[in-house]
Amino acid sequence: MAKGKQESGKGGKAQTDNSKAAGKKGGKGAGGGEGDAKSTSKVKGAQSINVRHILCEKHAESEKAMERLRNGEKFDAVARDMSQDKARQGGSLGWKSKGSLDPEFEKIAFELPQSTVDAPKYDRVKTQFGYHIIMVEGRK
Repeated sequence: MAKGKQESGKGGKAQTDNSKAAGKKGGKGAGGGEGDAKSTSKVKGAQSINVRHILCEKHAESEKAMERLRNGEKFDAVARDMSQDKARQGGSLGWKSKGSLDPEFEKIAFELPQSTVDAPKYDRVKTQFGYHIIMVEGRK
């Protein structure tokens, strides 16, 4: 997928946001950052991933969560404070295999490189459930 925004209409279609925030510090070792995953080399194919997410109903809430991540907060701490779903264990969804997730969520999640909660590489996607900020901890 090309960098930039992919807008779509109603009906639970996905909207991805791969643009870096202008004027914000980030990058590797500084909290990852939205879009950083797209600038790395191609990720090896995997059949399952250990995934975490932060689910926000509104775009403004997801922006606040992403700002906290850009400022160096740990992914799991931001997820515990801000995620609006039942994945309260730092946003952990556990190991998920291909075909077991929302298709738009899965497309982004399986493209992300592996990272840690201390230095997450993440991306955001909009699904019928809201705005997900996704990171991957393991691949197999």
